[in-house]
Amino acid sequence: MKNYNKLATVFQGAFDQASIGKGSERHAKDDEPFEKQKICEITRRLQGSPVGGPLFQAAKKIYESERLPKDRAIAELYGAMNYIAAAIIILEEIAQKQEASNG
Repeated sequence: MKNYNKLATVFQGAFDQASIGKGSERHAKDDEPFEKQKICEITRRLQGSPVGGPLFQAAKKIYESERLPKDRAIAELYGAMNYIAAAIIILEEIAQKQEASNG
């Protein structure tokens, strides 16, 4: 496991971000109209996804990380990792329910 210490450190950071705190910088830049902001664009692209909520949040955090100082950007990316983990958990639950109803 020693070859995975850096990966473990990154995931510990994601866990800490989820359980302790999160960033506060948000949303519009350069007077962009609301309907052109990522909040609307990401939603349009994820319509119909059973895990659209957490994927939306992950994508939003990834975009937000681009304009933040390093430490806060990393906190946003940890948050994105947590939302992606939630999407994986939900997809697995959906698959288990489908398997149970088919078998």
